[in-house]
Amino acid sequence: MTDLMQMGQAAQTAARQLSQLTAAAKNLALLKMATALEAATPEILEANAADLAAASALPAKFTDRLKLTPARVADMASGLRAVAALDDPTEKADKGWRTGAGLFIVQQRVPLGVVGMIYEARPNVTVDAAGLTLKSGNAVILRGGKEALHSNIALAKVLQQALHAAGLPAEALQVIADPSRALASQMMHLTDYIDVLIPRGGAGLIRAVVQEATVPVIETGAGNCHIYVDRAADLAMATAIVVNAKVQRPSVCNAAEKLLIHRAVAEAYLPVLAQELQRHGVALRGDAAACAIVPSMTPATAEDWDTEYNDLIMAVKVVDSEAVAIAHINAHNTKHSETIVTGDYAAGEQFLNQVDAACVYVNASTRFTDGQEFGFGAEIGISTQKLHARGPMGLSALTTTKYQIRGAGQIRE
Repeated sequence: MTDLMQMGQAAQTAARQLSQLTAAAKNLALLKMATALEAATPEILEANAADLAAASALPAKFTDRLKLTPARVADMASGLRAVAALDDPTEKADKGWRTGAGLFIVQQRVPLGVVGMIYEARPNVTVDAAGLTLKSGNAVILRGGKEALHSNIALAKVLQQALHAAGLPAEALQVIADPSRALASQMMHLTDYIDVLIPRGGAGLIRAVVQEATVPVIETGAGNCHIYVDRAADLAMATAIVVNAKVQRPSVCNAAEKLLIHRAVAEAYLPVLAQELQRHGVALRGDAAACAIVPSMTPATAEDWDTEYNDLIMAVKVVDSEAVAIAHINAHNTKHSETIVTGDYAAGEQFLNQVDAACVYVNASTRFTDGQEFGFGAEIGISTQKLHARGPMGLSALTTTKYQIRGAGQIRE
């Protein structure tokens, strides 16, 4: 039986040790972890094959996130090396100043402590979380989905052995081997040991954690992402962006789910774009205006505008203005990633300034919302809330601040 309190105590002890490490010591461990992953690729893939066999009846959008390949293991190792190459945020001070009383105050970056994660069948999260928490000086307790249990245990074993080989506590990374909901619920209330809880997965998982947890939560993103094709858009560019954002990897949270198109270009352009999307296997659901232009579309329901499909499905709406597009996005999005395609500078700036989301683009695919693409090495998640961290969360998002005050005997009058 899993003893979460015992795991929490071990994580706290490990976190105290990690908080005192130099960047060089952490980087050495990260490099050992990367090498160990590559060396253990056959064992990792064997464990993953067991998970895939058990999940064979699940939809492709699910098994795509679950599946590991030699290339994906190599990518995880490369991610650890990329994190090792980044600056250590805990070796930096945000600012320093001297007060009127002669006190010298430094606002110093420090680790959060013990990070907890609850996530679905995404084995890469296990490695990303291990690397980012180690580099930022935190310990981590991971509770992955039951469908990825063999993969997560195999990955954690390899990484823990590498930590031990580097002279660091293996308890810096712990995986809960019992995927029961009861234990997940207990984890959400482990306030004495876990400093922050990060859920990562679909909207249902995130909502459940936010509603139940007493441990402070950083809400990460379900992605009901939109692309708005403006009347001033370069239509060839728009086609490339829409197809990439929808088709390249439809199961992930930064894939586009909705297409809004200005009425001025919809009549001539939407049939061309719809044909290209359908050629890639995308099922289209449209409002009345979109269906009138492309009769092969399925009529969209009210529920469609709020749905994250994670599949080759896209809902299409014809709008009369950019203002209408922005209002629709702000009413239905999940504050993740939104794009406008336009050649009008003012329209692009209006979109950037008025759309409420963590990442807002002009003339680029939503698929770039990713810690690695942003230069963070990896990400612990994509925060869609507004407190502490927003957008792809890298090393800095896993730290907080401490004020260090140096005096010379001052007392307050």
